[in-house]
Amino acid sequence: MALMRRIELAAGERLTEQILDRSGGIDDAIDATARAIVADVAARGDAAIKEYTARFDAVNLTDLRVPATDIAAAYDAVSPELVAALRKAADRIRAFHERQVQQSWFTTEETGTLLGQKITPIARVGIYAPGGRADYPSSVLMNVIPAQVAGVPEIAVIGPPQPHGTIVASTLVAADICGVTEIYRVGGAQAIAALAYGTESIPAVDKITGPGNAYVAAAKRCVQGRVGIDMIAGPSEVLVLTDDTADASQVAIDLMAQAEHDPRAAVYLVTTDATLPDQVESELSTLLEMTTRADITRTAISDNGVALICPDLDTAVAAANVIAPEHLEVLTRRPMDLLGAITTAGAIFLGPWTPEPVGDYLAGPNHTLPTEGTARFSSPLTVDDFVKKTSVLRYTPAALAADADAITTLADTEGFWSHAQAVRMRMELLHKQADGGKDPR
Repeated sequence: MALMRRIELAAGERLTEQILDRSGGIDDAIDATARAIVADVAARGDAAIKEYTARFDAVNLTDLRVPATDIAAAYDAVSPELVAALRKAADRIRAFHERQVQQSWFTTEETGTLLGQKITPIARVGIYAPGGRADYPSSVLMNVIPAQVAGVPEIAVIGPPQPHGTIVASTLVAADICGVTEIYRVGGAQAIAALAYGTESIPAVDKITGPGNAYVAAAKRCVQGRVGIDMIAGPSEVLVLTDDTADASQVAIDLMAQAEHDPRAAVYLVTTDATLPDQVESELSTLLEMTTRADITRTAISDNGVALICPDLDTAVAAANVIAPEHLEVLTRRPMDLLGAITTAGAIFLGPWTPEPVGDYLAGPNHTLPTEGTARFSSPLTVDDFVKKTSVLRYTPAALAADADAITTLADTEGFWSHAQAVRMRMELLHKQADGGKDPR
């Protein structure tokens, strides 16, 4: 019996969501629970947070903020190699995101009109640092550093406490490497509620970013609008696109690298080689006996794994664009030749020497990526997610006079009397001043 579901497309046949039969979204029960928690924290603040922390994390908290002594002590609990790797990753991530910075700009026209766009950093941001099945210090770097590059003056990190009462050491070290000292030991939906509404101990933020479990995702959806969010992140995804040159063992381990995140993770093999799925499954059987996360990995592959066999690369690329994966690896004879045709993916990894983990950890591009097909209309986390763009307009009397008829015509057509009158009144004033020989200001 095949480990992954098989789909075969004929020449010119287009993959559809019906054929793919992709499940997704947040379970209604999880959504209801998250909404109840958010409402409770909004109403009762710290008291509610402490109750949920005791219930879900088995930790009784007095202070929600992580003390500086815990942050300093975290370095003793991690290896020097990890600290060095985090510093190297931080440098790469910062260098990449500094290239994304946009500047305010202004332009003037012959009439004296000034138009432009003002870039302003968001005032206060909250970064969620997950800590459930695994710890993700890399996610702290990926979220904090773009915010810092954007110029955000206040950044708070929040994440679930461990049984010993504080956040996992690697997360604290990552935050400290970034220079963040405002860190709270609160996880789950209650953490998102605290950031959105504020409590006695945790000041509210303007935007929340960072991945989390289904309850965190549901809570972010609940508070969206009161605060900004980065995205509603679903389970991890990878799509490996191959021809007959791909190595089956590399494909297998790359699929497993995403499957081991979560039993709900989705993995896709899209290939023009009809013999490859069997080869990959043989490799998977061997590798699954070796991994330390066998149960999670096996469940993800068997429940959410798809092997899609295509007659040619054009059909394969078209199918990949329909799937719109979070991560897309291209393991073909000439991967660069396909780059232009790939239009929907969170991140594209070209060639056999670019496995997805290089993007997760060290290359520099952000690993906070759109999931569940949302790459069709959304993008990775960038510096732009941490700034506000404001339009700037300044008309002169001459400019308003030149545009007055067009403005009033449009306003009258749409039935907005006051819109039109706001211009007509100024034109009347301009005419009176002109008759009196005065220079209108």
